Amino acid sequence: MMTAESLPHWDLTNVYPGLESEEFKAAVARAKAQLDDLDDYLATHQISGEGQVPQEPTTAAEKLGGYLDRMNEILRLVSTLQSYIGSFVSTDSYNTLARRLMSEMEPMLVRAERQEVQFGSWIGLVAQAGPSVFQAALALEGPAREHAFYLAETAEQSRYLMSEAEEALAAELSMSGIRAWNKLQGVVTTQLKVPFEREGQTTELPITVLQTLRTDPDEAIRRRAYQAELAAWESVREPLAACMNGVKGTVATLNRRRGRTDALHAALDKARIDRDTLEAMLGAMVDSFPAFRRYFQAKAAFLGKETLAWWDLFAPVGQSEKRYAYAEAQDFILEQFGTFSGRLVSLVRRAFDQNWIDAEPRDGKRGGAFCMRVPGVDESRILCNFDGSLDLVSTLAHELGHAYHIECQVGKPSLQCRTPMTLAETASIFNQTIITDALLARTSDVGEELAILEGFLSDAAQVIVDIYSRYLFEGEVFERRAAAELSADDFCEIMIRAQKESYGDGLDWRYLHPYMWAWKPHYYRTDLSFYNFPYAFGLLFGLGLYAIYQERGATFLTDYDELLRSTGEGTVADLAARFGLDIRQRSFWEGSLQLIEQRIERYRAL
Repeated sequence: MMTAESLPHWDLTNVYPGLESEEFKAAVARAKAQLDDLDDYLATHQISGEGQVPQEPTTAAEKLGGYLDRMNEILRLVSTLQSYIGSFVSTDSYNTLARRLMSEMEPMLVRAERQEVQFGSWIGLVAQAGPSVFQAALALEGPAREHAFYLAETAEQSRYLMSEAEEALAAELSMSGIRAWNKLQGVVTTQLKVPFEREGQTTELPITVLQTLRTDPDEAIRRRAYQAELAAWESVREPLAACMNGVKGTVATLNRRRGRTDALHAALDKARIDRDTLEAMLGAMVDSFPAFRRYFQAKAAFLGKETLAWWDLFAPVGQSEKRYAYAEAQDFILEQFGTFSGRLVSLVRRAFDQNWIDAEPRDGKRGGAFCMRVPGVDESRILCNFDGSLDLVSTLAHELGHAYHIECQVGKPSLQCRTPMTLAETASIFNQTIITDALLARTSDVGEELAILEGFLSDAAQVIVDIYSRYLFEGEVFERRAAAELSADDFCEIMIRAQKESYGDGLDWRYLHPYMWAWKPHYYRTDLSFYNFPYAFGLLFGLGLYAIYQERGATFLTDYDELLRSTGEGTVADLAARFGLDIRQRSFWEGSLQLIEQRIERYRAL
């Protein structure tokens, strides 16, 4: 294992020198001035749900352009400030200054949301009362035509808005309501520490560090870490249950008041897919579960067990017991990406050389991994909790895929970069597939091949099997939360039942994970429910694209980069059609799953 000192922390000093710097304070003041200016613009031009409908396309286009230019400027600056402050909060929840500044940022975020709602109400009015004028305005050269997809989508989604006064009130109340629940969950889960004995010494480990022991080659350590983790979540389950009730209850209420069919309705619209597409994908996933259960059973046999326990899910198999030094992981990733794209390698080298990555697990740092956009400098920053395992090497490559996606969108206005979660995983899954395929192609050692397949299948099982359990869990929580609050026992019972349905006889039902709901931040998102199925979508869509890359070779790269650049400017079905893919057909999803099943059979043969 590498030492903590060898793992980098990210550097954002090229954004602002510090949270108390004059540059940062000036940026905050500039953001407030921009918000004031847009408020004045909206009022002057009577842009609201009760405003005037332009009678001429030119007038409409001018009003649209004035809003678009101002909102793009606001989003670029406010998002930069949010990412900058968030870089401190996500890596040190004890930083009271950062937490206070994030709280001070929230009114600005709420103002921008309110302005978008006000504009959306007006766009809906214009599109309904003067459709010919609206369409003609989108055809005129200028910002309106460049943002035609955003404007049409905004007009369509305006059907699901409450009155402007109600939306404004909901946004303001969110600061002391739903957003507060989200922040509490983050603080509780990042500051949780667990006593753990190893080699005769007991130390208090941050929960994020404890969770890295799931890949330890020693089953006794994995089992004790699992037991210690469950006990830790048990100790904080009541506040986390309150957080879940607060978030889901608020979302359900707002969905009802906005005329949504259900919580999934809004999630599908944000994902830019329809129910038929989701059902086709989920149906194909469920049909693949017997193959995944064969994988679990084969892994159990390799470990000398009849059935896998939860703590065995990430157990190393083959030569994956090898631990990578961080520098070794860098070289490995750069080498593999070099087989695909010079542009990708250049981006990844910048990320490593310029300290875009925070890799050290530590107290106060949130678990998991993510990549965030920093628009003001046209860069990204990546958080992970690196433990030297092949799984975390793959995770790092995954997050670098998000950074590459962001790189492909550099230069585009913020409103054209709003990528649905379904497509947000495309480049990340593609990166992981590059690494896996390259490794499999060059190895002739059975133990190494087994380790590579284990890494791929372990990830795939999480994204297909476990994600389905999360989807079932969230669906039932929303359904039952509409009637009454749920207890911590209720959440655990729903989670266990969902895991049993997904994993089936692939796992030992005595040892599941009833507290997966407690620590997964996705459930506590205030702006996006069902942040689960997009992962499965991303894996299967990415594998489908990779198959096309294998057929076309280098000629694929230009279209691939253009797809990533355009993910904020079309429905998923339309963008997929550029590659001849029909995501509404179950056969597409079955084709991608067959690639996984082939690797399962190879794994079993080894």
